Amino acid sequence: MQVRTPLTVITGPLGSGKTTLLRHILNTVSSKIAILMNEFGEIAIDSKIIAGKNVEMADLGGGCVCCSLLGEFEAAVEEIINTVDPDYIVVETTGVAEPDALVFDIQESLPKVRLDGVVTVIDADAMVKYPSVGHTTRLQIEGADTILLNKVDLVSESELKAIEEKLHSFNEVASILHTQRGQVDTDLLFGIARERVEKPPHHVHQPEFESFSYTSEATFNPECFEGFADSLETEVYRAKGFIQFDSGTYLFNFVAGRWDLERFEQEGTELVFIGKQLSNRKEEIISQLKTCEQ
Repeated sequence: MQVRTPLTVITGPLGSGKTTLLRHILNTVSSKIAILMNEFGEIAIDSKIIAGKNVEMADLGGGCVCCSLLGEFEAAVEEIINTVDPDYIVVETTGVAEPDALVFDIQESLPKVRLDGVVTVIDADAMVKYPSVGHTTRLQIEGADTILLNKVDLVSESELKAIEEKLHSFNEVASILHTQRGQVDTDLLFGIARERVEKPPHHVHQPEFESFSYTSEATFNPECFEGFADSLETEVYRAKGFIQFDSGTYLFNFVAGRWDLERFEQEGTELVFIGKQLSNRKEEIISQLKTCEQ
């Protein structure tokens, strides 16, 4: 009898910390892990972040796992099992994916894998700033076996309790783990052995977000760029990528008005901006960026 490869789905809203969690997993788990990523945006920022970690990875590019890429997803999983034979497969979905269709497809169309569990990453700070839970985020919470309530250091104890009550109102059975920067005991993520049967999805996915990318060979003035990051308005919900200063290149992460920079070995500037009705502000944002070029 063939041993099926356990597969874990990591999902969650834009900027919740999914890629940070992946980096933590790759740095701490000694088993052979294959990563399947589905990105939102023209540049594969996330796959560049985790490249070079001695892990086999298939990048599905743009789009939405829960809809247009199911066939390609099946082929990618098949190829990984046949060529890499990993101990675990971890699928990181785009932040705008509704995971129910993906879970159904795994259970129905991939006999070589066993769905081990769905891990949903939730940004505690964003839940306070944006308390209205959208349709996609609600599905991500409802479909979870484990919820990682990330960035708990940015909210108060009373806010944390209110967030947990809201999460439990959507999902009574999932365990909730508090994390900062995705730091969690990875033994709690694997071996969940999900037993639930997913019903065929009936939703029609309507993308809520738009994205555009920006690249440059120039170096940027740090003070000017920091002012630019501070000025990003509510239309930009998520921005990520690499920004090059004279002192080196930094990984830029912007989520819901909060941002940080982290030194990173990468050449050139590559940025992706994600938000609602973003096409209306694309030219203005690019113009502001260009003023920071040296």
